[in-house]
Amino acid sequence: MKKLSFLFISLLTAFAFTGCTDGLDNIEYNPSNGVILSAPVSAAATSSSLTVTSTMNGNVGVVLKKGFCYSANVQNPTIKDYVVDADENFSATITGLMGGTTYYIRAYVYGDSRYVYSETFTVTTGVASLEEYVAPAYVDNYVDIAAWSSRGKWNLANVHDPTVVLAEDGYYYMYQTDASYGNAHLAGGHFHGRRSKDLVNWEYLGGTMKELPEWVIPKLNEIRTEMGLEATTANSADFGYWAPCVRKVKDGLYRMYYSIVCPGTISGDGTWSERAFIGLMENDNPANNDGWVDKGYVITNASDKGLDFNVAANNYENSYYKWNAIDPSYFIDKDSKHWLIYGSWHSGIALVELDAESGKVKAELPKPWGTTGEEIAAYGKLIATRNMRSRWQASEGPEIIYHDGYYYLFLAYDELSVAYNTRVARAEHIEGPYFSMDGTNVTTNGGDILPVVTHPYKFNGSDGWVGISHCCVFDDGNGNWYFASQGRFPKNAGGNASSNDLMMGHVRKIRWTEDGWPLVMPERYGAVPQDKIEESELIGNWEHIDLSYSFGNQKTSTQMTLTEDHKVSAGPWAGATWSYDAENQVLTANGVKLYLQRETDWEASPRTHTIVYAGYGGNNKTYWGKKSK
Repeated sequence: MKKLSFLFISLLTAFAFTGCTDGLDNIEYNPSNGVILSAPVSAAATSSSLTVTSTMNGNVGVVLKKGFCYSANVQNPTIKDYVVDADENFSATITGLMGGTTYYIRAYVYGDSRYVYSETFTVTTGVASLEEYVAPAYVDNYVDIAAWSSRGKWNLANVHDPTVVLAEDGYYYMYQTDASYGNAHLAGGHFHGRRSKDLVNWEYLGGTMKELPEWVIPKLNEIRTEMGLEATTANSADFGYWAPCVRKVKDGLYRMYYSIVCPGTISGDGTWSERAFIGLMENDNPANNDGWVDKGYVITNASDKGLDFNVAANNYENSYYKWNAIDPSYFIDKDSKHWLIYGSWHSGIALVELDAESGKVKAELPKPWGTTGEEIAAYGKLIATRNMRSRWQASEGPEIIYHDGYYYLFLAYDELSVAYNTRVARAEHIEGPYFSMDGTNVTTNGGDILPVVTHPYKFNGSDGWVGISHCCVFDDGNGNWYFASQGRFPKNAGGNASSNDLMMGHVRKIRWTEDGWPLVMPERYGAVPQDKIEESELIGNWEHIDLSYSFGNQKTSTQMTLTEDHKVSAGPWAGATWSYDAENQVLTANGVKLYLQRETDWEASPRTHTIVYAGYGGNNKTYWGKKSK
């Protein structure tokens, strides 16, 4: 049974019984074995547990097993959700309930090869105190549940390149690239989804696209024919399904932009790789995971080299494409204009205006090649580049948000298996220019963006995380901002040669500095109560990480000690002083403002809560830390 946390505040009954077919196996769900169950009722409740009882009547002689199933997401839970066995009195205690969360509980019996369920009993929990906090208990090293048959237990396992949208029904919906440990996802379609009410407990929904859209191969062959190339010989299994972006356009309309990466090359001699496409799906209600309707082609790779595509595959500086049509991000700006931001490696990140009604590119798209930038201008304009001269630069995964007068552009840097890290720049206008925190104009001049927002790291007591980037950034409508990405285990962790393929979804809180830059917290979000942080709690040992950029290296922690006399007595800042702004929860040490937050201590055993910080210092350095226990 999974442990979650917190305080019970109200009970009510709701949601009539319906038959269940969750698609996870071939178990027959049939309420006709003659057993009649009552809805659960509460017999006792504490701050983190709930005792429930039920009754059964009818053909009870067939019953072989009885208990209760419950979920924070599924309104009609089954034995494929969380289960607790009932005693002889048909009673059981569910422990570790999560605060601020609605739970759905049903009694069940098994007999005569059938499962029978009661009506649903609904529990709404409140916010607990720190003393009552129970941390999330799902495993990070999910090898034992990585298989497709265990997907009901995945929670945030097997997440890559997530995109998150808060829907009208109060759920956060997450979708992702087709990637999983051992390719377990291959059985279930493409652009897999899951949902959550609390950003901690996630219900797996399955693929949103069942097969390759029928327009893709004809469109590819149309372009290849115009280029003087033979038709592709690839089949649907050869195509890649990468990096969707989902946004709510308005009530009753959600859009998903997705990448289809075409296999092969664009000439017979093995030179430059084949193009990609960005397509569009729409849905009126993401709760209907099968309700995504494909709207077809949006855009493809564009080149300003005409048909001179015989560029050697290792000639990165002179690659054929100007824009690479993957990693779409969709944004509606403060003036209600609709935009597509996309790009990966190649020349940088492009922005193109969309028609609000159709979701397609507003301008008429010419053939995706020309001999000048003007001839392919309809495919977008440059908004960020690391190098004005190179066609091969490690930046991708653009994400744009608007906050307090600025458009913030988040980018993933470097290769994704280990070195992946996140940067952010900002602009007063969505078309730029975008400036790094150090003043670099990355739109018109190019250059590396600072600050570093996330980076491979390791706290004590764990393997740490690498490959942390390709983010989505979203808010809850109440001023709380979040950063979601994948994180990977380091290579050969625990002797597992495939450990770097373990991809866990990470959700982190964001705090904003006084001058308007986003700080991503070093520990993942676990719904810790945000009790006021007292100055006395800061005295003691901290794990301090200089998160400044180091290609492919995990930045490890060193001990930093704060003493009662406001001195730093150990660590890299030894000899410095510290002070605390309790109202704004900002610790200043060695002249650096460190923004505090209560978060889950994921490395502790057992997991608990702690205090963490993030801050930007001189020379555009980034610092992470957490209080040691």
